[in-house]
Amino acid sequence: MSKKRYVLVGSGGRAEFFYGALATDFRETSELLAFCDINQTRMNYANSILVNKYKHELVKTYKSNEFDRMIETEKPDAVIVTSMDRTHHTYIIRALELGCDVVTEKPMTVDEKKCQEILDAVERTGRNVRVTFNYRYAPHHTKARELIANGTIGKVTSVHFEWLLNTQHGADYFRRWHRNKQNSGGLLVHKSTHHFDLVNFWIGSQPESVFAFGDLLFYGRENAEQRGETQFYERATGNPIAENDPFALHLDKNEHLKAMYLDAEHEDGYRRDQSVFGDGINIEDTMGVLVRYKNNAILTYSLNAYLPWEGYRIAFNGTKGRIEMNIVEQSYVNSGGEKSQEGALKEKTIKVFPMFAAPYEAEVEEGKGGHGGGDPVLLNDLFGTPVKDEWNRAANHVDGARSILTGIAANRSIQTGQAVQIEDLVSFHK
Repeated sequence: MSKKRYVLVGSGGRAEFFYGALATDFRETSELLAFCDINQTRMNYANSILVNKYKHELVKTYKSNEFDRMIETEKPDAVIVTSMDRTHHTYIIRALELGCDVVTEKPMTVDEKKCQEILDAVERTGRNVRVTFNYRYAPHHTKARELIANGTIGKVTSVHFEWLLNTQHGADYFRRWHRNKQNSGGLLVHKSTHHFDLVNFWIGSQPESVFAFGDLLFYGRENAEQRGETQFYERATGNPIAENDPFALHLDKNEHLKAMYLDAEHEDGYRRDQSVFGDGINIEDTMGVLVRYKNNAILTYSLNAYLPWEGYRIAFNGTKGRIEMNIVEQSYVNSGGEKSQEGALKEKTIKVFPMFAAPYEAEVEEGKGGHGGGDPVLLNDLFGTPVKDEWNRAANHVDGARSILTGIAANRSIQTGQAVQIEDLVSFHK
């Protein structure tokens, strides 16, 4: 069997998840050919990781304005997109037009216009787009899908979903490019795409209408001033004011972050360690969303980014009972440690409450690795030899679109104060 050939665009924090897998577990089935990025220093560092950590040969590097030349020269089968969210659509569409399939990080893109352009490009080219929803593959999430599909609680009528980001992981979105909604779509797109996709996956339906509230109530300079803070700084690294700030990220104290970001600043000016209590943050940290699905189920969703612990609580209500899922996750800073610790499980329970019988705890096979054990299974599905999956966890461009459209609609609802119909945002091809 010939190896599938890949190039990767965007060699920042999320990239190693993919190129590390290609360089180790999937060498027999897959081949990494090149990196593409706006920043040569960052690509050079990724290459050094390939050589020193994974014992892989150097790959070629291309600047972002050389993307077409990279495709022409390397002739990859697929392009892996792990760049800044707002640039995803550019590389996805161009890769499709140049005859490549695409594997893209979530979110697929950040607004409805870019989403429509991707849907049109897939229809026009006939190529494939995979969106890497690793949470689908976590054993406890698959178990929830299985319980619901088997009619354990009858027809699902409502879902309550509360996600907590703590002051380590949650704060990290307010230090970096995600703090600008133009770059990330805000947390209701960048982060919640996982959660909205899970609801679509679990209940087997699609969002129809969305209403939301959201605000910046904890992070940002104005909120800190109202709480009595008087000392402020622009960035943490090298700043004595930030030395004892529990919200500060010191790039020079982490070898990996220093090499990937601090040493690369001279090329593009990107600062990874901005103060979470600075000016210029225009994303929300406190959000509540109400969604009606096509099967008439109702979702109430809450996301807060400054809480004391990391995890989530979910309740599924149905015509024959209720399922409660409580999860505590390992907190982390993106690229600040081992990939296997990102979203790793600390505690989990899935409890079933039948309408006329005693409650019981559902048995779930333990998963190993990041994101509740979903990461290794996803990677094999992408780059290895996929096994038959009765739950159809592989996500395509339509799944990617339906997940972000809930967040995109929520953003519009926050802005307008009105409910938003999903069908008013994009048109899906038949």
